[in-house]
Amino acid sequence: MPRRPSSGLTPLELEIMKVLWRRGPSAVQAVQEELGRERPLAYNTVQTMLNVLLKKGKVRRDRRERAYVYAPALTRVQAVRHAVTDLVQRMFEGSSEDLVMSLIETRQLTPERVERLAALVQARKEEGRREKS
Repeated sequence: MPRRPSSGLTPLELEIMKVLWRRGPSAVQAVQEELGRERPLAYNTVQTMLNVLLKKGKVRRDRRERAYVYAPALTRVQAVRHAVTDLVQRMFEGSSEDLVMSLIETRQLTPERVERLAALVQARKEEGRREKS
């Protein structure tokens, strides 16, 4: 079966988006320098990846003087929503409950986080009851 193009982000694209979310609009060189602290990349590589993100509609660019400045067109919240939805669909056949159970079973959630999650679920239930009244 042919692979369909993903509207998600590759690991490197995500790293670049994190830089843009943190710094705001940035030139290629600024993104390269920030990435270089953890992962040195050639200027051309960063430029190519920013152009890929531009084609995907994940960033936009403006020309300022003699350089392009790239800014996120996708918010962090939108990226998280897409990634979680994709994970739930692909790995858990659409069941977000199975995702949460998996996190608990694999000890990815501490007992404190499970309690917090239970409190959030309870608050949501009460909110739903009030809306019906």
